[in-house]
Amino acid sequence: MKRSIIVGLIAALIATLSVPALAQGDDKYVGVGFIVGEPTGLDAKFFLNNEHALEFGLAWSLSGQNEMHLQADYLWHRYDLINLNNGDEMPLFFGAGVRFVSTEDDPGDNNDEDIFGIRFPIGLAYMFTNYPFDIFAEIVPILDLTPDSDFDLEGAIGARFWF
Repeated sequence: MKRSIIVGLIAALIATLSVPALAQGDDKYVGVGFIVGEPTGLDAKFFLNNEHALEFGLAWSLSGQNEMHLQADYLWHRYDLINLNNGDEMPLFFGAGVRFVSTEDDPGDNNDEDIFGIRFPIGLAYMFTNYPFDIFAEIVPILDLTPDSDFDLEGAIGARFWF
């Protein structure tokens, strides 16, 4: 578990240090917020341009297991599928990414198995025009590659403030 915590802290540090580089320029936006679901935790999204974004998550499982999730996705946004008359936007987003899950069994057991998988998020975001705020919902099929090949499905809702 100590190794997993160190890996998690290094990944969080790299993501934090990349925020200023991603936030430079007029076409880039930074959103920070939370996700609620499985897993539940913190979320950050960085628009590279109007259609492409990077999204990162640091979250914990609420299923009673000691699991810490680190996830990163590359997302595409389609704004032309749902037209709103009030000026707000509701893009469909989809993409691909990775996740790392650090698990910890009961004290004394040496059965800790970290999980690495590929994520395929699909969702909708409601982006307010007059407020620096959005809400979103997503469903994420996952193909776990280690320690065993397995299929998983996660879902979440969340909100972000934009800077």
